[in-house]
Amino acid sequence: MRSRPLGVILIILGIVMMAYTGFNFVTREKVVDIGPLEIEKKENNPVRWSPIVGLVLLIGGVVVLVSSKGTANSNG
Repeated sequence: MRSRPLGVILIILGIVMMAYTGFNFVTREKVVDIGPLEIEKKENNPVRWSPIVGLVLLIGGVVVLVSSKGTANSNG
């Protein structure tokens, strides 16, 4: 089983999650709909996480990468 790509993905994801600690997305909701008159409400919805989550993913990716190199050397 090749776990090297998984380790690289975890490292990249960990770096990105430490650099960007969240994002926002906007939802629209109809408040009033009377014939041709429509009133919409836009609401910002933040999604936040701790940079510690990114650090854990980064460390996990390094561990997976190092352990995959160790098993590849012992098998071949």
